[in-house]
Amino acid sequence: MFFDIGPLEMIAIVILAVLVFGPEKLPKVIQDVTGFLRKVREFSDSAKQDIRSELGPEFKDFEFEDLNPKTFARKHLLDKDKDEYGLRELASSFDLRKEMAEVADAVNGRPSDPVPSAPAAGGTASGGSDLLRKRDTPAPAERPPFDADAT
Repeated sequence: MFFDIGPLEMIAIVILAVLVFGPEKLPKVIQDVTGFLRKVREFSDSAKQDIRSELGPEFKDFEFEDLNPKTFARKHLLDKDKDEYGLRELASSFDLRKEMAEVADAVNGRPSDPVPSAPAAGGTASGGSDLLRKRDTPAPAERPPFDADAT
């Protein structure tokens, strides 16, 4: 519907309003609320017009939604018609989910791609100890490593 309110929530609000204000006062309350919202909207529009007129003619097509950083970046940097900085190519070449999956696979010792890659630092290609590989079960007599920075 609007304002992220579903039909069941709207019915609940109407029933609650009838219970709180009563059926005889409800039309007057609705009329007062809509009048208040209309006045707030008129005040907001007049304030926007005053600000635009004070800024001058170079800001005549200024939108207040542009003050939101996300909207500003989307409008000026990621516009479909102009891509001066090559940001679309950069965004399409960088896939964060793929990178994170590769790191997680390396930490958990799962192969991330069918082509074998170079051994990780500290590991050996002949099947020696790989420091990033997670052990299935801890050795019974082996103590965990001591980390002086963590204590």
